[in-house]
Amino acid sequence: MATRLSDVAARAGVSVKTVSNVINDYPHITAHTRAKVEAAIADLDYRPNVSARSLRKGRSDFIALAIPEMASPYFAELGAAFSRAAKRRGITVLIEQTEGEPAAEQMILDGMRGQLIDGIVFSPITSSPAKISAAVGSGKPIVLLGERTTGGTFDHVAVDSVQAAYDATTHLISLGRRRIAAIGVGGGGASGTGAVRRRGYRKALKAAGLPHDPELELAGTGYHRLDGAASMRALLELPEPPDAVFCFNDLLALGALRTLADAGLSVPDDVAVVGFDDIEDGRYHSPSLTTISPDKEWLADQTVALLLERIAGSGEAARRNLTVPYTLEIRESTAGLEGR
Repeated sequence: MATRLSDVAARAGVSVKTVSNVINDYPHITAHTRAKVEAAIADLDYRPNVSARSLRKGRSDFIALAIPEMASPYFAELGAAFSRAAKRRGITVLIEQTEGEPAAEQMILDGMRGQLIDGIVFSPITSSPAKISAAVGSGKPIVLLGERTTGGTFDHVAVDSVQAAYDATTHLISLGRRRIAAIGVGGGGASGTGAVRRRGYRKALKAAGLPHDPELELAGTGYHRLDGAASMRALLELPEPPDAVFCFNDLLALGALRTLADAGLSVPDDVAVVGFDDIEDGRYHSPSLTTISPDKEWLADQTVALLLERIAGSGEAARRNLTVPYTLEIRESTAGLEGR
């Protein structure tokens, strides 16, 4: 039989109410009493009834983080940052992988109406702003991550990808590169990652008086290493290959670097490479990867804080858009060994 609250109270020699106050971290409990209750909880291996406690408190202290893929280093690092941000506030993050599938994303939106979680942080691939807004109107609070800013009545946290892509491309131009390719321009529709970052890429070319060449803009089939490797092979087969490549995430860049190494080309002497995300693999690759580095800790901390404001019913009534700070981390793939 499961240990009950009354069993803990009897072992500690206190009332059931006192045990409840300790479990719920009521501040006006003496250190001696708290120690007795905590010892009894440990001795009896008591585990609170989460469902019952949620009903009493009106919340569960669980939030969900729905991301496209847990195997992605970027999302793995982001998930860890969210876990830390939530832990500092005494709540737990449940992570769900959608793989960008419409049915899985819809299940996340439908699940927002359940009792298990208080709110959700959602990085969608296929869900439209209208669909997300409908779920928000009838379900739990939500904060959206990623590029999809068009329309909707939800809070949104994202890097300014247009400006970040502009900065990455401008860096390559500053090195004297003039035939700059872009890998990852497809996917996600008009408001997806590829389209948004391509706008910044083209903006930088235009500002420098350089035309954008459709031959140098590769969509690929995804945002993984193999897609970057395949796109780089296609670029090297052009009559006039590029002298620089801006990859729309670091995995694409790592794949491109492998192809360049296999072709016997020097990075950055023959081809300079920039990525986006600043995953740990890029920092320890040889050559180390120049990349756009979003502040993941800031992103997680501010997003959790914003979501908890919505859960508590506090904060600004208007929906908020937070812009994540970033830096351009210049490493060997554009600066070479002497530029470190």
